[in-house]
Parts: sequence; C-alpha cells; structure tokens
Amino acid sequence: MTLRFGTDGVRGVANAELTPELALRLGRAAARVLGGDRWLIGRDPRRSGPMLLGALAAGLASEGADAVDLGVVPTPGVAHASVVEGLGAAVISASHNPFADNGIKLFLPGGRKLRDDEEEALEADLDRLAAEPGGAGRPTGARVGTVMADHRPVDRYADHLATVPLGGRRLDGVSVVIDCANGAASEIAPEVLRALGASVAVLHADPDGTNVNEGCGSTFPADLQRAVVEHGADAGLAFDGDADRVIAVDASGQIVDGDQLIALCALDMHERGCLAGDTVVVTVMTNLGFRLAMQQHGIAVVETAVGDRYVLEALAGGGWSLGGEQSGHVIFRDVATTGDGVLTGLYLLDVMSRTGRPLADLAGVMTRLPQVLRNVRVGRRDAHLLARLEPDVQAARETLGEDGRVLVRTSGTEPLVRVMVEARTQAQAAAVAERLTDAVERLAG
Repeated sequence: MTLRFGTDGVRGVANAELTPELALRLGRAAARVLGGDRWLIGRDPRRSGPMLLGALAAGLASEGADAVDLGVVPTPGVAHASVVEGLGAAVISASHNPFADNGIKLFLPGGRKLRDDEEEALEADLDRLAAEPGGAGRPTGARVGTVMADHRPVDRYADHLATVPLGGRRLDGVSVVIDCANGAASEIAPEVLRALGASVAVLHADPDGTNVNEGCGSTFPADLQRAVVEHGADAGLAFDGDADRVIAVDASGQIVDGDQLIALCALDMHERGCLAGDTVVVTVMTNLGFRLAMQQHGIAVVETAVGDRYVLEALAGGGWSLGGEQSGHVIFRDVATTGDGVLTGLYLLDVMSRTGRPLADLAGVMTRLPQVLRNVRVGRRDAHLLARLEPDVQAARETLGEDGRVLVRTSGTEPLVRVMVEARTQAQAAAVAERLTDAVERLAG
C-alpha cells in the first residue's frame, strides 16, 4: 500500500491507512523530490499527530534534511512560517474529519501548495521507495538530518494576525462567540481576538487528542448557534480542526457560510477599490445565488475545480486578491497563501465594525438558491462510475433547465460520491438529489 494525494494532501485512518511507515516514506520522498535542507512541521491536536510527525520528521532526516517541530499550530500558521522563513513545510492534520483520521499536506517554500504534477512525482517516488531494500545510498554520519522543536514561528503568526489584516484598526465593542473545534485554533484564536479588543466567549477549546471536531466546529455549528443567541453576541465563528476554514453565525443564530462570507468581503473590497481586477475566484460548488449577486454588482467570477489549492492557483495566475470555497476556505491572497479561518473571521468582524452593519444585513448581499448536498459512500474507487452516471445527470439537468444546477463528483479525501443540486425550490432540489443518490448507490453497488 502507498499514498495517493487527494484535493488536500493525503488522508486516511491513522495507523491503519495512514501508517508511520507510509509517513516516513513520504518524508523521504519529500526530501528527494522537492528538496530543501530544512523543513517545518506543524500539527493539530489529534492523538495520532505526534506519532505521524515523528515518522515524517524521521523520513526527512533520513535523507539529510533537518526537521523543525512547530507543535500544535493552524495550517495557515505553518504556511505563514513557510513564507517568512522560505522553507518547505508540512501539516499533520485531517482538517474537519473525525479524530481517528489524520493527514499530511505539504507546502513548498513560500507557502505554496503542490501542483498536480508535483504530487504525481512524489507518488512515483513513494512507489520506488516501497520497493527499495534497506538503507542503501542514504546519508550517514554528519550528513544525517536532525529533528528539533521551535515554537517561535507560531508566536510570529499570532503577531501577524493581530497587526497585519486590520491595518491597525481594532475590534473594541464587538462581541463574538468562537467554536475552536477542540482543534489547532484553541489557544491562538481567543488570544488574537482579545488582543484586538473584542469581547470573546469560547466554546470547544479543550483538546484532549480525541475530541477534535466531535459535535463541534464548522461541521457541527449547533452549539455555536445557541451560544450566540444566549450571549447576545454580534456574531459567531466556527473553525475546523486545523483552522483553515470558518463558518459564521449572525446575531439571530443563522448560519453564514463560505459563499456568503466571500460575497460580503468581495463587495466590501470592491467598494473600497481593493478587489484586484474586480474579480473573485470560487469553485464549482459555489451557490448560483453567489454568481447572480456578483453579476449585479459588476464583479467578475472565475470558477475552478473543488480544492482551495486550485483557487489559489487561479488567484496567482490572474493576479486577483480574493477567492474561496463554500466550505469556509477563504483566501486573501495579499496577506496569506492558503485559507485561514481566524484571518477570515477578523476580516468579517472588521467589516461589521467599520460599517456598523449587522452580519445578517451584510450577508444579505446574496440570496442563496436552495441547495441540497448528498454524500454517498462507495466501497471502492471506480474510475468509470461518473461516466456511467452521466445519463442520470443529464436527465436531472434537463428537469431543472436554466433554473437550477447539478454537480456530481468523487471526493478527493474520502470514499464518497458528492451530489449537489440547486433549484428554485427546496422540494425540487431534494427530489432530484434523491434520484441521483439512488442512481449512485445502484451503479456503485
């Protein structure tokens, strides 16, 4: 068994699918294929994190590269350190997945995620390493890499959040409830928000290694919705396990998803003349209502495949400044190289503070069309499944006409087929999604 990259690194059940042996080989392959004599490694608080970090670091050291353990830090904090120090970096995290899963994602120096061809080169080297006997050809003596700990880059990331995004403005008078998902933002998010003057109530910030994302965070925001209303707060922010995404809650407890966050930020930046090219980049999963809203305000929309790295590639290629995903990955390319939940939350609260407008009003920039999402678990990967589904997908599109949209895709991180349907009514979207779900189960069974 070897590793295969999905939309955001490699991921699987820790110690079963993602084993220390595989992590060690990935460390070796990263040093061999991507180069660099020093690498940074951060992780979220999962129980399996230290085990996999140790294995990845050992693989790097085995090929002569030094490995620096940053400790528990959000994914965007590792990316920031990669930019500041000009070093390759890795994150041990499965993001929003359950705690038993874990993953590894890599950054090149400068905080850039890997392109498809770079991932393919790594996969090919992993295959070669799996068949390679013993330790022949590896460095020895003083050429063996070292493994050390250094948490100073995490402090520099916190300072960056507290000073750069708001340009010296503060959040005095803003009240917010945050749900840290028992994840990597559990210390840094409350610290930064309080340093900027916000009144902060904190949920789910006691990680024990097994409770990350457990009934909390951006995937399960019910506790946050209740708490915002109970505290009479202006807004709520729910991060995921590695804090590279955020979902917001308005004062009445209503969810404000990634599409709405991107829309309100795009309009604010457009009005202030700092939305590069008056263009925003989103993925194929973005709600049709977003596109209609941007069209109304004269903002161009560029669409990519699902995955924040594809959004980032488009932003860099076009010289644009804002993009993201419905899931809450939002990229402000002028100050970050990846999605950053805390950074996005700061921008959101800053817009509220500067304009004096409540979040519900700001989020009203777009009207969401009813959207139904279905995740269909499949037992094995089938490269031809989507092709066999095409007649059913086409029939669904004909049913909806120009008033709706259908997207069926395989997950890049889990054994799932994702079905998305948008329509003018919730009932119509649900009915079409149900038919497509039945078709997936029939053809995959």
